[in-house]
Amino acid sequence: MLPTSAIAALREKFPLITELMALQPLSWFNPAIAPAAEALNDVGLTADDVADASARLTRFAPFLTKAFPETQASGGIIESPVVPLPAMQAALGFASSMTSGQLWLKQDSHLPISGSIKARGGIYEVLKHAEMLALDAGLLKEGDDYSLLAGDAVRAFFGQYAIAVGSTGNLGLSIGIMSARLGFRATVHMSADARQWKKDKLRSHGVTVVEYATDYSVAVEAGRKQAENDPSCHFVDDENSHDLFLGYAVAGERLKAQFAASGVIVDAGYPLFVYLPCGVGGGPGGVAFGLKLAFGDAVHCVFVEPTHSPCMLLGVHTGLHDGISVQEIGIDNLTAADGLAVGRPSGFVGRAMQRLIDGYATVTDEELYRLLATLEQTQGLHLEPSAVAGFAGIKPVLAAPQYQATLARATHLVWGTGGSMVPQAEMDAYVARGRALLAIGAA
Repeated sequence: MLPTSAIAALREKFPLITELMALQPLSWFNPAIAPAAEALNDVGLTADDVADASARLTRFAPFLTKAFPETQASGGIIESPVVPLPAMQAALGFASSMTSGQLWLKQDSHLPISGSIKARGGIYEVLKHAEMLALDAGLLKEGDDYSLLAGDAVRAFFGQYAIAVGSTGNLGLSIGIMSARLGFRATVHMSADARQWKKDKLRSHGVTVVEYATDYSVAVEAGRKQAENDPSCHFVDDENSHDLFLGYAVAGERLKAQFAASGVIVDAGYPLFVYLPCGVGGGPGGVAFGLKLAFGDAVHCVFVEPTHSPCMLLGVHTGLHDGISVQEIGIDNLTAADGLAVGRPSGFVGRAMQRLIDGYATVTDEELYRLLATLEQTQGLHLEPSAVAGFAGIKPVLAAPQYQATLARATHLVWGTGGSMVPQAEMDAYVARGRALLAIGAA
């Protein structure tokens, strides 16, 4: 924790910090937002980079259909559906501000293989690393059918190499499951807030799980040290990886195609608001980058974080990015939203997206449980606590004066980031807690 005098100076310069320290839900809209054509240049990556990532995933589709039968229906393309939420919209009381059918859910909670948004970036980075090694070794050449990578000889080759990552849970699942299936020696360093079932699932796939009694940052640093001490080890850096970021960014053009197929118009007169749960920032940052490339200024992205872990909001608002953590201003980083339990944000993402993200909001754990239960009751959908965070960003947007002119024609999309692989008993406990909180609120 910073000295009292340093915190006082920050609070004087940035009054919002006082509100953050009170652990009450709040919102902040970014005064530095700039036109996409200008602000996209801040990222250091291009549409061509995203197209290259998309092409690589297509090349790997034959391997994925062979190695993971659950991807056969989609032809080996790892993608999630987008579904309307009319009953949830009515239950949340947004009928007066939103046309019926205009609230949607992007179900990354149901992505194949690892059941979360991390299946986008995490799996992509492992596949790219595998492709590079196989090409360099002459085991793969341009034009080959990538299903050959599922063979025993190729698995034995990859067994000479290791992959490591630090994770609160979902990224570890994506990296670990894919790495192990290819044959890599996989190690996932997991923070104290990671769920036991995620550790058990990784171990069932032959992944080494190293547990820590501390938070995400320590787990990441341990993974980084493992790679530094082993020249055969590739470290997946959730805080700084461009490959992870590009894997997430592929979602933009895919969503554009899905909306076009559903007859949803997105343009200046019919804006799209996308609400993304945010932890360290890589997943929502990459998706937001892809969305801005796909829709330009017609899309508005809002990041939502737990009140106890508002690291990206703190970093962007102060301009200090990864130079400050929530613990340094006395916030404990303890939340039921384990995937969002991050105290220090990605400096790469914060700086890259500084002028592209419209706003930020925070949400309490209690509200996450209420939202989770409401979604289950109204739509029969099951998401984990962190995955429903986006719903908390809608109300601040509906109240913001800068959006009033087009809100009646807007589409609102909550990015559901995980939950399909949560064990039934644990999901039942989540729903029960949410229902109890709803009952208290109704009393």
